[in-house]
Amino acid sequence: MKTGTPINFLLRLLIDYLVLLLAFLCTYHYIFGLKNVFFSLFNLLLLSISITAWTIIGMSVHLYEEFRTRSFAYEFIAILKTTLLHTCFFTFLFFYCFKYYPYPRTFTLFHAFLIFTGITVIKFFVKQSLLRLRSNGYNIKNVLIVGTGDTGMKFYNTITSNDHFGYRCVGFIDEQTNPHLNGQYLGKISDLPRILEDYEIDDVIVALPETQNTEMEKIIIASEKEAKRVRIIADCHRFCTSTASMNLFGTFPLLTIRTSPLDDPAKQRFKRIFELCLTTILFITVFWWLFPFIGLLIKLSSPGPVLFKQERQGLNNKKITCYKFRSMISNSATINANGQYLQATLNDSRVTPIGRFLRKTNLDELPQFFNVLLGDMALVGPRPHPIPLHQESKNTIQNYMLRHVVKPGITGWAQVNGYRGETKIEGQMQKRVDFDLWYIENYSIWLDCQIIFQTLMNMIKGDKNAY
Repeated sequence: MKTGTPINFLLRLLIDYLVLLLAFLCTYHYIFGLKNVFFSLFNLLLLSISITAWTIIGMSVHLYEEFRTRSFAYEFIAILKTTLLHTCFFTFLFFYCFKYYPYPRTFTLFHAFLIFTGITVIKFFVKQSLLRLRSNGYNIKNVLIVGTGDTGMKFYNTITSNDHFGYRCVGFIDEQTNPHLNGQYLGKISDLPRILEDYEIDDVIVALPETQNTEMEKIIIASEKEAKRVRIIADCHRFCTSTASMNLFGTFPLLTIRTSPLDDPAKQRFKRIFELCLTTILFITVFWWLFPFIGLLIKLSSPGPVLFKQERQGLNNKKITCYKFRSMISNSATINANGQYLQATLNDSRVTPIGRFLRKTNLDELPQFFNVLLGDMALVGPRPHPIPLHQESKNTIQNYMLRHVVKPGITGWAQVNGYRGETKIEGQMQKRVDFDLWYIENYSIWLDCQIIFQTLMNMIKGDKNAY
């Protein structure tokens, strides 16, 4: 976890501690009035526990990561996670550990609200202030780029076109110059020790192709002698995503170009337990009467089975049997004369009257909760496609098969963002895949809860793309 320099990290902690203190003080006086004494041993104990818990939780959810080159949205999610976990911890502490807790429940809720509001406002203000400072030439890190080839120039263009990142290129070094350097060529790699002494440089960025790796040792030794941090742009950078990570395999550094939080078996188990618990609750409270009722409506509306079974591709591209409430006339054609899959269209004649309602409200997908119990599917994940559509897409859509590194879901990030149903317009399927990949790379239990909530809202108001 990158937290920036020790001074910046400590300053961010102290600002958060001040917000925690003020939030506790304001909550106390709001509940009990200004006449009551705040500085009691009990209050000091609670405040100490609060600060300690906040620090541990914040570091665990990467609240103190270096957000220099990221939007505030990443930091906001980290603040939200920290606040919720901090509140849950305090609630458990108050009601299960303390034999006597003198404060009402509103104390905890109001305290959490003030913390979340205060931390968010302060960090947003700091973020905006730093962006302005960097755009005006302050709070800048000076970098020296080693390599004047395509990689070096692309990195240079990135930092010059994003002033808010706060990086300034002092110059370039390479064995040969480049006509596009505009006087920023400072010398050869052998001149590096002199250049590091003559210029104020924070980071040395190595952007050399693998063919020049023989020079790497010289660069690293010379830079570290002058206490300069070395950062190496991997030659495979064009294949990497924002979730790329590096780990040691023995003494070999292995670069994984695309990672997901769900690569962690512990998070897989937690997601599975969460979904099993929610599914079990729904079967006990709702599905036991809703399923027979929907089945009766389907039987009354048209002849044929209640459930529709279809083979689809699941985790690691293995075939699964996907269950749905039948919403079309039995034995409807699914393949046209050209062998292409017939997606449901607006006013599709194959859809029954009750089927149209089921599809509009997503109720036709409810039998897939059986797939969740069987372990074939998850509540949230990329939607599985019928086999013919799957075969068409995997050969025409970029990164399509990467959707299958996780279990398919009943609902997903693409669906709640409007990319569901028919994909007749060019680019719609690619957009759906892009949203699915974003979910895989940014998974969290909080994101799952958000998607489930948005799905419920769409079920209530109806989805314009569901027909």
